[in-house]
Amino acid sequence: MKQILIPIANGTEEIEAVTLIDVLRRAKLVVTTASVGSELTIEGANGISIVADRSIENCHVDDFDMILLPGGWGGTDVFSESETLQTMLKTMNEKNKTIGAICAAPYALHTAGVLSDRFTCYPSVEEKIRLNGYESNQKVIEDGNIITSRGPGTAMCLALYLVKKFAGEETYEALRAGLLADFC
Repeated sequence: MKQILIPIANGTEEIEAVTLIDVLRRAKLVVTTASVGSELTIEGANGISIVADRSIENCHVDDFDMILLPGGWGGTDVFSESETLQTMLKTMNEKNKTIGAICAAPYALHTAGVLSDRFTCYPSVEEKIRLNGYESNQKVIEDGNIITSRGPGTAMCLALYLVKKFAGEETYEALRAGLLADFC
């Protein structure tokens, strides 16, 4: 079974984090949440507390098939400044493991130097990254080992995309139907 690491930090966009965690776990994928900061409990961008499974310092790249970053500027800033997380992103990329980011979080991929040529993100974030390669008309873009998505409204589509990739078409179709996610 695929092992997915989802870092969270103060200022993480809760809709994105919880949607990704929930849908991936419904598909029976193994999801580990890791706080990037000194506490396991983080306060999201909208004041909702989320408790991580462990600290990012207690995570090892070799234990995971994918690292997936939810957005929110506050969390993205923490991700971009965390030496531990930035090193993990670089190592995952060197090992050609899957890396995902949604909303503002592609910026953290950019600061790690692992963002692919083609990407999407929350509108205006591309101005802090680069305009070349930015695509605003796609909910999810996969370019090599990097997968990006636009924001809170596309979190379900990103999660289901990953379900299809890692758990297969049958699981994807069953979850999409059960979640009434015809828009993905």
